[in-house]
Amino acid sequence: MNYQTFQPHADLESIVKCYWTLEVPVQTDTQRQRIIPDGCIEMIFILGDDIKRYTAGDNFIIQPRAMILGQTIEPFFIEPTGYVNSFAIRFYPYGFSNFVTTSIKDLVNKETPIHQLFEKKETKELEQKIIHATDVYKRIEIIEHFLLDKLKNKSTIDLIVKSTIDVLFSTRGIAPINSIVKSNLSKRRQLERKFLQQVGMSPKQLGKIIRLQTALRMLLNKPSDSLTEIAYESKYYDQAHFIKDFKDFTGTTPKAFLVNDKMLLSSLFYSKE
Repeated sequence: MNYQTFQPHADLESIVKCYWTLEVPVQTDTQRQRIIPDGCIEMIFILGDDIKRYTAGDNFIIQPRAMILGQTIEPFFIEPTGYVNSFAIRFYPYGFSNFVTTSIKDLVNKETPIHQLFEKKETKELEQKIIHATDVYKRIEIIEHFLLDKLKNKSTIDLIVKSTIDVLFSTRGIAPINSIVKSNLSKRRQLERKFLQQVGMSPKQLGKIIRLQTALRMLLNKPSDSLTEIAYESKYYDQAHFIKDFKDFTGTTPKAFLVNDKMLLSSLFYSKE
């Protein structure tokens, strides 16, 4: 697998976390790969062969070739049908709502073709430009022109949502929401409503995912550390709480994650963060 990340233009760096590309040659024995929640929304262009996303058991859909992958609350499986070549934009949790009028909660746990969210003619032109671009740098130039143009007439993201997410990231997901809204019940309810509209999940869910990301990176990059050490450094109450959250969001245990071939793609994504 050849996975690379690229940083956005300064005018977009508070909204776009990174651009990424993934290239995988045709495999004679393809395996399903489990994708786990990361708190981000992605715009993905599939430039290679089709990719299946399993919905239940052996039932699957073919992912749209130009899509928005909304917030995922639980893990899911994908499987390539041949050559993998993808280009994607990874938005911060509050980032994508700067570009659309659609409530972000309507995008949760599914792929939405980009032509359903933007003007159909312009998205068709965008997709063709991305397909025919000569390299990743040209693709980044094309998508940044598209995003910056969309941003001109959009109001900035609600400050209460952005500041809450900034606190969650800076504290690795452990800041109590009550401390952010000063235990004001009406402010908490307002925050939770705005989170669903602009992020697609609750502040508590996002905090859990961010904390799990911290633990997951430690698990991948410091495999010699014990689970107790990882749980402690990631601010879990104890190892049992860490393992429970890990299973809730990945569908497996930390030890099984490290040796599971179906986790190779997720491992690659997280180890490169």
